[in-house]
Amino acid sequence: MPFYHKLGELPPRRHITFYKPDGVSLYREELFSTRGFSGVYSNKYHYHIPPQVKEIKEIFPFTAKDWEDAPIQYYHFVTGRKVTPGNILTARQSFMRNHGCNISTAHVTEEADFFYKNSHMSELIFINHGSGKMYSEYGVIPFTQWDYLIIPKGTVYQLKFDSYENVKLFIIESLTPFEIPRHFRNEYGQLNEDAPYYERDFRPPSSLEPCFDEGEFKMIVNLNGRHFEYDVPHHPFDVVGWDGFLYPYAFNIKDYAPKVGRLHLPPPVHLLFWTSNFVVCNFCPRLFDFDPKAIPAPYFHTNIDSDEVIYYVDGDFMSRKSISEGSVTLHPMGIPHGPQPGKTEASIGAKETFEYAIMIDTYAPLKLTENVKETLIEGYENSWLEV
Repeated sequence: MPFYHKLGELPPRRHITFYKPDGVSLYREELFSTRGFSGVYSNKYHYHIPPQVKEIKEIFPFTAKDWEDAPIQYYHFVTGRKVTPGNILTARQSFMRNHGCNISTAHVTEEADFFYKNSHMSELIFINHGSGKMYSEYGVIPFTQWDYLIIPKGTVYQLKFDSYENVKLFIIESLTPFEIPRHFRNEYGQLNEDAPYYERDFRPPSSLEPCFDEGEFKMIVNLNGRHFEYDVPHHPFDVVGWDGFLYPYAFNIKDYAPKVGRLHLPPPVHLLFWTSNFVVCNFCPRLFDFDPKAIPAPYFHTNIDSDEVIYYVDGDFMSRKSISEGSVTLHPMGIPHGPQPGKTEASIGAKETFEYAIMIDTYAPLKLTENVKETLIEGYENSWLEV
């Protein structure tokens, strides 16, 4: 996570007695850790005993069917063509996935009547449209349009939107944590001066609102792609204080500081987050290359080891034709890709771009779902033919 943070009431040391106001009952300490005991962690102090649960039952899976015979080719599909009204979980439409990630969208139309805990994957939720607040054990994070919400695996949370008239989310799930690339940090963990963002750009939970209510509270838990409904006898957000490096936070794409060079810089210069199975980059408004003979459009290239996925957020993407908000392109590993005909020539002499887009480069091939088949733009794979 970006830095050490703490909220609420804490004892002076870890693993010692910490009494409730009655002076008799203990708050319950929970170490929330990653990679066993060797990764980043936080210590949380609960009013109730954390493992308490009345009943557990498996519910129907929230998943899409694989497109079994999908050809290896270039793809362009429009996510807005596949919309299912629902809450933060039931509205999700998965388009691509492999063992390390799952890429989906959601047009959320209603508030969830449950708490959600993804114990299988960490989540990056991009708020394409909408605003509201994220509630979790760690506190409250207000969010707005074009925020990234980074939610560590195992976090219990709720998203509540100011309005459900036009909520659109782009969601990336990762088997391993979303991390700030190591080369963005110095030996002490502080962000370097040449990093594309600064600690102040990251917004951790700003207030803690513990609730000690008892009763019946429904929690949906995702583990290994199976979903279970837990009947919990107390409110899940009963944490009175916590500290550490593991917590959800927000970052807005507009706060990213893109880099510019004399000649066209390769895609890793747009790096945002790193995981052990893929990277996330974002393209933001920026000046183009300043050499008099520079070609701002990217050169053709073959990334032999990565599938390239781009989700288009806003603006006119300089190397693509007929792109709209919510469009996604997939260029599989091992075959060349680059600007469509006419886009290279049109970029010469251009001074700047106002595009916003999110790119995922995976280290293993992606499996497509039937949702791609249903939202496909026919003929994209042939669009590089000269006419």
